[in-house]
Amino acid sequence: MRKIIGIGETIMDIIFQNGQPTAAVPGGSVFNSMISLGRLGMNTTFISETGNDRVGRIVLDFLADNGVNNENVCVYYDGRTPISLAWLNKDNDAEYEFYKDYPNARLDVLWPRIEKDDIVMMSSYFVLNPVLRPKVLEFLKYAREREAIIYYDFNFRSSHKEEAIKLYPDILDNIEFSDIVRGSTEDLDNMFGNSDPEAVYNKEVEYYCKNMICTDGANSVRLITPTVRKEYPVKPIKTVSTIGAGDNFNAGIVFGLLKEDVSRGDIPYLSEKDWDSIIKCGFDFSAEVCKSLNNSISKEFARDYINGGAPLEMRLCK
Repeated sequence: MRKIIGIGETIMDIIFQNGQPTAAVPGGSVFNSMISLGRLGMNTTFISETGNDRVGRIVLDFLADNGVNNENVCVYYDGRTPISLAWLNKDNDAEYEFYKDYPNARLDVLWPRIEKDDIVMMSSYFVLNPVLRPKVLEFLKYAREREAIIYYDFNFRSSHKEEAIKLYPDILDNIEFSDIVRGSTEDLDNMFGNSDPEAVYNKEVEYYCKNMICTDGANSVRLITPTVRKEYPVKPIKTVSTIGAGDNFNAGIVFGLLKEDVSRGDIPYLSEKDWDSIIKCGFDFSAEVCKSLNNSISKEFARDYINGGAPLEMRLCK
């Protein structure tokens, strides 16, 4: 079975509604994707770091309980597992406050074995962080040498917007390593000062990576490749929380690539019909996550989806 290897942060999300804590859920952008894919029975491995504390043990157990290999998670003893406070507004969108206490030595792990056409997922500031950048580059070079498919979700928050110019060379490096990139219009604005996906693709992305997916909240999803340029409408749904919606859109895309048995060599030749099937999985996963305070698809949804019982209506909440 082809493997999915994710690299990213781990964090404990404490979710507040109406000023009161209502849930505590292990999270992180790629982490949320990996949990969903693990629940679907995919061969998943997560590369990350966590503290040797109660929260860290919860994170490790959560990975294992959901079928994700946690052997490549670095457990550090000098520091604490990060925590985020997620404040849901009236539209159930989250605003975050982060509390982090990292050690000086970071990401001291051995890389898992990668085979041709395995899929590597990366996201967020974690893969741009100057402290971690040498290790991340080492891993990306290894993944490219092994001919893996590399999927990069920008997930570039406004809190790092002032660093965009400094990080610009590393952002372009990540794009160049990638076979498919995904970002929201907000990400594009934070990174490049332009939220127009066509303009950003033409100016910033196309030279380095030919395939870009752009989400725009409840408005639409834009697919841009050399052969297919298509806008997918979004049907509104009632949301409980949008935390993890984008992360699970990513998980759905990766699941769709595996479902369609897409190799790295196939990507330049994907037809509109192929992309329709892949994008549909992203919509399904994202819509499911919006229905609860969980950061990933439920085990029941995963079981039904594998058995063909999940709704395939194109829907996305974020």
